Amino acid sequence: MKPLKPELERREREHLYRSRRLLTGPQGPEVKMGRRTVLSFCSNDYLGLANHPKVITALQKGAEKYGAGSGAAHLVSGHSKAHHALEEELAEFTGRPRALLFSTGYMANLGVITALMGRDDSIYEDRLNHASLIDGGLLSRAGFRRFAHSDLEALERQMRSQEKASIQGDAMVVVDGIFSMDGDIAPLPELADFCRKREAWLMVDDAHGMGVLGATGAGTLEHFALGVEDVPILMGTLGKGFGTFGAFVAGSEELIETLIQDARSYIYTTASPPAVAEATRASLKLVQKETWRRERLQELIQRFRTGAEQLGLPLMQSETPIQPMLAITAEKAIAWSSSLEKKRILVSAIRPPTVPEGSARLRVTMCANHTDEHVDRLLDALSDAVT
Repeated sequence: MKPLKPELERREREHLYRSRRLLTGPQGPEVKMGRRTVLSFCSNDYLGLANHPKVITALQKGAEKYGAGSGAAHLVSGHSKAHHALEEELAEFTGRPRALLFSTGYMANLGVITALMGRDDSIYEDRLNHASLIDGGLLSRAGFRRFAHSDLEALERQMRSQEKASIQGDAMVVVDGIFSMDGDIAPLPELADFCRKREAWLMVDDAHGMGVLGATGAGTLEHFALGVEDVPILMGTLGKGFGTFGAFVAGSEELIETLIQDARSYIYTTASPPAVAEATRASLKLVQKETWRRERLQELIQRFRTGAEQLGLPLMQSETPIQPMLAITAEKAIAWSSSLEKKRILVSAIRPPTVPEGSARLRVTMCANHTDEHVDRLLDALSDAVT
């Protein structure tokens, strides 16, 4: 039996050890940690809906009607009217014929890729894709290649090498809409054109774009005015911009029916609680109606970026709520995060293997409920920690 302690000790020595914070209250700009109240800049609750009264009320009423759990998988007896209504509303929201709920984004990505791709096929993924997309590619047993970040020329070279090798199967290009650790947006119009010409699938994981981008909050595809013919497979999560839990895939009638038949992570898992679906239906209405939340996010992003640039902070390029600050070493990222926490500000230190070696960073995230004073307080603390 392999001893586990040496590897844990190595992680600790190299400043790569992961640990959990214990919250004692709901998400928000300020959160409770034990008896302390701390300012949080590390949540993905971008629109501030995780503790919204209307969402909580919908959750409570859903639990009163449907109970605490679904009791079974969707294909057994766990698919409720609440789930079905949410799927229909998400399809309309994204402008697609159908949508299918998954229990998590990780399961959605594994389910889609492994259902559609196999041994004779080829998958091409951006090097900075989320781990769930990478794992889906590996589990599919298809030919798997990762191209340099947002580099269409590198992608084309890889595809041509497959063509020269007379690989005859289907091809799929998989990218994040907004990259979760860098905050930049994928070049989706160019990728859509590229894939259309080569008759390849294009799958976009828009976990961090949903609710945040687009006139109605429909994400990166709405931001670029791309439809189902441009991006056949759209995955979105519900635990970030929507403030609840779960995920969905949206696309054609045939795509959704194929996933119902073949996506193992959909077929062989218990459906999420119907009460959560009811809460998400409430948050979906807020996402579309309260456009001020996206407008406020942009104001906060600009305030933070302007202040960081004036202070000479090592801010990476991003126009989204994800604002990374490059530390390079894991040790430095930990030191910066610890310095902030002493001032009751939470910002996560992101280290390898989550990001490549030599690119450890602080991952600052904005929420629509943050105030100007919150941002200014963060900038003051960062100035002390970094300089």
